[in-house]
Amino acid sequence: MLNHIIDLELLSFSDLQEIVQLAGKIMKNPENYSEACKGKILGTLFYEPSTRTKMSFQTAMLRLGGSVIGFDNPSNSSVSKGESLKDTIKIVSGYADIIAMRHPLEGSAKGASKYSSVPIINAGDGGHLHPTQTLTDIVTLHNEKGRLNHLTIGLCGDLKNGRTVHSLIKTMSHFEGNKFVLISTKELGIPKYIKDIMQEQNCEYVEVPTLQEAMPQLDVLYMTRIQRERFASMEEYEAQKGVFVLDREKLSLGKEDLKVLHPLPRVDEIAENIDDDPRCVYFKQAIYGMYARMALILLTLQGAKYSYSRGKIIIDNSGCVNPKCITHTEPYMPKEFKEKGGYLVCEYCDTAKKPGEKLKEK
Repeated sequence: MLNHIIDLELLSFSDLQEIVQLAGKIMKNPENYSEACKGKILGTLFYEPSTRTKMSFQTAMLRLGGSVIGFDNPSNSSVSKGESLKDTIKIVSGYADIIAMRHPLEGSAKGASKYSSVPIINAGDGGHLHPTQTLTDIVTLHNEKGRLNHLTIGLCGDLKNGRTVHSLIKTMSHFEGNKFVLISTKELGIPKYIKDIMQEQNCEYVEVPTLQEAMPQLDVLYMTRIQRERFASMEEYEAQKGVFVLDREKLSLGKEDLKVLHPLPRVDEIAENIDDDPRCVYFKQAIYGMYARMALILLTLQGAKYSYSRGKIIIDNSGCVNPKCITHTEPYMPKEFKEKGGYLVCEYCDTAKKPGEKLKEK
């Protein structure tokens, strides 16, 4: 079984601890790892625009002594000619030793892993998950807060489409004593499947409508942008844009040891005049991300096994009910589900449905 990194929920505590500890060692003595991946090739397949994630992966591999191939615009590849994801992955996995992939459709990384002969790292699949950003976040928290448990974590902005938010909650809910404060509009609230995960872990959470109400109780504030690319129309986007803005007045309500994170890029949700406040660590966070990815690449290429069984697979050819699921544009992929509480949960995008339920026609 290949060591794909699709969802951090599949990693054990010891796995996460090993990555965090290795990232710390690399930070302290980077010269000791400058040829650790000599002769190895990373393929970066970015079907969506990216600055930090793509360059962070590329820099990580180069600093480890390896090489990088790939594309950052599908129009510059055979994808523009209609090549399937399966065929692209089969070809590139013959060239590279490891692949980092970002794609706008949910479940795409899981789909790609079915056809790859080398490890796939999920660099973001639509509004679903972003596991390496979560690795970045936990390395940041480990270094800035000194712990990953007993934290009150506020998450603000687009909690519906924010894959960084989903991945962070799924991972941090497993650590003892963590509590989440969810700050969003009703329209951009957290998906049910994420609430289900918190409830299963007996993880306390509350939903509040304003930053002002949340700030005094937080150890960590995780800001996110309202993602224009996730909205069906500009009107819908404009209605949500600018609702939550962290400025000096709101920051003054926070604890002295508060840490403000943001996966970046920001638009207008954090005022630039607070960037120099020592509580704002989002630029440091991006640097931590490079070391987190260096550790992940190195361990993965050394043969660490991170793929775990997710239980019995059920085939339901009526398909997934999520219109953004990769299985609708790549119809050759098997319609795989797992049973949970009388529902079938898509193996690709985690969307739940009733057995036999189909995607509704528009």
